Amino acid sequence: MQILEKNNQFIFVFSYNPRIVNAVKCIPGIQFDWQNKWWKLPNVNGNRQKAEEFAKRYGFQMASEQPVEKDFDRPLPDMPDLSISDDKLKEYLKLTPYPYQKQGIAYCINKKRVIIGDQPGLGKTAQAIAAVTLSNQFPCLVICPSSLKENWKREFHMWTNKKAVILNDSNKNTWHMFAKGQSLFGQGQEGMTQVFITNYESLKKYFVTRIEKPNDRTPLRLNHIRFSPNINIFKSVIIDESHRIKDIKTQQTKFTKGICQGKEYIYALTGTPVVNKPVDLVSQLGVIDQMKRFGDYSQFLKRYCGGFDNGHSNLKELNWMLNSHCFFRREKKDVLKDLPDKVRQVVMCDIINRKEYNAALEDLEIYLKKYRQASDEQIARSMKGEVMVRIGVLKNISARGKLNDVVEYISDIVESGEKIVVFIHLKEVAQHLKKMFPAAVTITGDDNNVDRQKAVDSFQKDPECQVIICSIKAAGVGLTLTASSRVAFVELPWHAADTEQCEDRCHRIGQKESVQCTYFLGKETIDQWIYEIIDSKRGIANAITGAKDEVDTSVMDGLINLFNKRK
Repeated sequence: MQILEKNNQFIFVFSYNPRIVNAVKCIPGIQFDWQNKWWKLPNVNGNRQKAEEFAKRYGFQMASEQPVEKDFDRPLPDMPDLSISDDKLKEYLKLTPYPYQKQGIAYCINKKRVIIGDQPGLGKTAQAIAAVTLSNQFPCLVICPSSLKENWKREFHMWTNKKAVILNDSNKNTWHMFAKGQSLFGQGQEGMTQVFITNYESLKKYFVTRIEKPNDRTPLRLNHIRFSPNINIFKSVIIDESHRIKDIKTQQTKFTKGICQGKEYIYALTGTPVVNKPVDLVSQLGVIDQMKRFGDYSQFLKRYCGGFDNGHSNLKELNWMLNSHCFFRREKKDVLKDLPDKVRQVVMCDIINRKEYNAALEDLEIYLKKYRQASDEQIARSMKGEVMVRIGVLKNISARGKLNDVVEYISDIVESGEKIVVFIHLKEVAQHLKKMFPAAVTITGDDNNVDRQKAVDSFQKDPECQVIICSIKAAGVGLTLTASSRVAFVELPWHAADTEQCEDRCHRIGQKESVQCTYFLGKETIDQWIYEIIDSKRGIANAITGAKDEVDTSVMDGLINLFNKRK
């Protein structure tokens, strides 16, 4: 507990204690600073004596000097090795982690409550999944952005044999039965579901029974929140994009902290643990119950945040403390030898215009019946053109329906300080993304050669230019965009050759990092079918170079066959 003299005022900093709060309120002239969560008293009219008397009575330490940055040259501790053979590892995991990921898994298992701060693209998800699995800490709750719920479910099923489900209205009142191994008829058995996934915005819906605040003017505190006893079912919690809970005052932060209380294994994942200053870590360290490693809230602020002014101080020491107890971070350049040249990732999106999509799908299926019944070859060929148009409509609807998830993903990349190349087809999609990211540059079919080169130069050379929105047709060949190692596809072309060409705008001579290629696919839409067909043809794309019409026809025939199998 401190009373710091700063900027001609006394700042009272202490962990919440009702007795001390009531005592502080009795000091004439004192005010509460809502932004910084401390009490302040102007240094006028004998207030120094009041502050000194209060400090003596309640055990506060008076301080006036700023913390001094000291030389700190301890080397960071080495990452541990995973003490399990690859053969044994295969009994638990379907895939084999990269060597650096094995070290991250070992660190997570040893420390138990950890911030995984690896640079985006290095597999934080895989490391958290493996750590929970090898530690057998199920049931596990995953808290993530809405756009990544499907991806977490897919990753758990890809890496393990565990059953993962997304919490929704249909299982809101029954999910805990499956976690406990109970059927709806009361028969007990081993847990049928091990992993439960939800987004930040839904925490209140599934886990909070009520909030008991005295009045609307009182700030929400953790002790105002009454949680469902079902949160005790979880043995572990994974918090993805944990920088979203860096603000200790938000409801989502308090809900997350309450759910995590008492859990032995908590993994917070973020490529940007510190967005602005060390104070960003305060809430995250509190949620994973590691603040005690740094004293308490007031001591952390004094030593590492420039003496309570939310600045920074003793950063080398802070880095060493974090890495020693509850944090690790690797960048791509540190682990490049372990990474392949390209890494492909699929992000499944719940489209928001499902009703429109289903109507167009029904229309296509009705037309396909006529196509299948056509006996004349020339008529059938003509009708196939109409089928292609209607399939294109489905693609367009899906593209528009997943834009919220795409924007959320790009925002996280931009916030982490990275650049990203985004490939689209529809002008409407390009316009929407440009509206959401005004600083982005674009390369579309409407741009002349001078404008295109200007956009490329800006993206390549200007650190403030983080997003370039590219038409698949206009920017798929000939351009060098090696300033980024991230490529995202909002829409898909018709064949593997085009995806390869687009990916290679970043994967070119001069690229020093592994390129991560992310494909956004509408869940249960034509996107998934197109991607599966394209992916199956990657190996033969070079064999038919120049025969794009042949590839288009092949993909279209594959799609029509898939539609036919549905009936």
